[in-house]
Amino acid sequence: MAFPAPTLKIGTFSCQDFITKNSRKDTFTPIDPFSLVPKCKSLTDLKQIQAFSIKIHMQNDVFFMSKLINFCIANPTPASLHHAHLLFDQIPQPDIVLFNFLARGYARSDTPLNAFVLFLKILTLSIAPDFYTFPSLLKACAGGEALEEGKQLHCLLIKYGLNDDMYVCPALMNMYIECNDNGSARRVFDRIADPCVVTYNAIIMGYVRISEPNEALLLFRELQVKKLKPTDVTILGVVSSCALLGALGFGKWVHEYVKKNGFDQYVKVNTALIDMYAKCGSLPDAISVFECMPYKDTQAWSAMIMANAIHGRARCAISLFEEMQKARVRPDGITFLGLLYACNHSGLIEEGFRYFNSMKESYRIVPGMKHYGCMLDLLARAGCLNDAFKFLMEMPIPPTVLLWRTLLAACSTHGNVDLGKLVIEKIFEMDKSHSGDYVIFSNMCARAGKWEEVNYTWKLMKVRGIKKIPGCSLIEVNNVMHEFFSGEVTRIEHRELHQEVDKLIEKLKLVGYVPDTSIAFRPGLEDEEKEATLRYHSEKLAITFGLLNSPPGKTIRVVKNLRICGDCHSAAKLISLIFKRNLIIRDMQRFHHFEGGKCSCGDFW
Repeated sequence: MAFPAPTLKIGTFSCQDFITKNSRKDTFTPIDPFSLVPKCKSLTDLKQIQAFSIKIHMQNDVFFMSKLINFCIANPTPASLHHAHLLFDQIPQPDIVLFNFLARGYARSDTPLNAFVLFLKILTLSIAPDFYTFPSLLKACAGGEALEEGKQLHCLLIKYGLNDDMYVCPALMNMYIECNDNGSARRVFDRIADPCVVTYNAIIMGYVRISEPNEALLLFRELQVKKLKPTDVTILGVVSSCALLGALGFGKWVHEYVKKNGFDQYVKVNTALIDMYAKCGSLPDAISVFECMPYKDTQAWSAMIMANAIHGRARCAISLFEEMQKARVRPDGITFLGLLYACNHSGLIEEGFRYFNSMKESYRIVPGMKHYGCMLDLLARAGCLNDAFKFLMEMPIPPTVLLWRTLLAACSTHGNVDLGKLVIEKIFEMDKSHSGDYVIFSNMCARAGKWEEVNYTWKLMKVRGIKKIPGCSLIEVNNVMHEFFSGEVTRIEHRELHQEVDKLIEKLKLVGYVPDTSIAFRPGLEDEEKEATLRYHSEKLAITFGLLNSPPGKTIRVVKNLRICGDCHSAAKLISLIFKRNLIIRDMQRFHHFEGGKCSCGDFW
């Protein structure tokens, strides 16, 4: 008497999926479980197959177990990685290939350092690692910022003779870079006799990461001299370096190189070009790249929204967001950061809170520290200091020192010394080493006539060994970047430039310029010394150099490492009027477009 095959179904598979009917006899035989693995849709399905493999005594088949582990790590989740780990532990004699699979999965997960638990096991089993083992482990160290473990791996690489391997070296360099040890990464690079383009990419991106664009560009030149063909990753590093420097001339050359060599087919490269042009002060070029893109993803839209935001074009940024919605491109956290930044620098409080709430409620995007920072700055810039303080205290995540510094700067701008004292105490609880905090608080107290607090602050700086960060400005003239520091007179050409600045200031005074010495207070300084301190600020030196070394009517672009002071802002407006020059100054906050005696920020920055 024949019995029908069972039909019980759990998950994707039913009992019938595990057996096949014998055509000659009314019997059933087990199916090969290998054929079922590609049909898996979930971890539950995989466990069904695993249970079946145990029933037919295949649980010790290393090749079959590797198939199961591979499925678990294809899209790693905590549950799937845990199960893969259990599978690995059940194998009596695992090999290095199985470990490499699992280590690769951990390296891509939120718990990368768990790979080392397994690594210790294979070492105790006397299983030798190979050159596929170390890239995953080094990536795990990079993800977990585990520098000490990474150094130990480096020692093992030397022991096994793999420290010069072309696949291992880029991973080793990237580990050091992600762990903020660029010096070690460079030493690894310099030891390589004949570095390939992948190795160059790793070190170039490392220098971009730590904001050393000059080193990155020198390496790009070296790569070209060696006739190595750059990849899209190389170009991303070079374009990002131009953005950091504000080097528009070289950036345009790179753009031509991109078009000539077909790199403009990459969406990421075009997105980087948008960012570069925006940060070099050429918004029309950024718009041109964006409009020529055949396909625009979320990152491209976000870059263009942010480009308008940093140039003070809030309404354009908002219009772009509306176009993005019509194009059915889903925004992400960076998109909303651009919108909030736009509202922040244009004083659009109502719109800012609407987008902040929409981000959470309509798009289910959890705000990060930068989003909260924008909202805090939005309130603080508008003078709503008590509301800003309340917002800061009610945040669902602990505020960082950067957010407290944002509020301190607003207290200084609006002259709220009492709240400023409370804020500076909070800052010093977290970090006492930042010179800007002392300077901002001192200047605020000086403007309020509180000289005891001013003297105490400067004495505190001296006791703690805190030195003021010098203002630094960059200007590109004839494709060469020139760097100026506030008050610098070390070279003859700088002394000559100071004389030219003196002449410029006298011309400005004829049309109403009055130096704002209230922001140049230091103990013991006389009024003339205060004025001299203001006169030789780095942006004034850079602008004067630009006036002397560029043809009449040419736009002058300056990049500054700090926030532009009120005195230089006033001087720049008058310079644009007298000399009929457009000035574009990028400070640490935003862009200022000076034209005809006015600034695009509307004196709100």
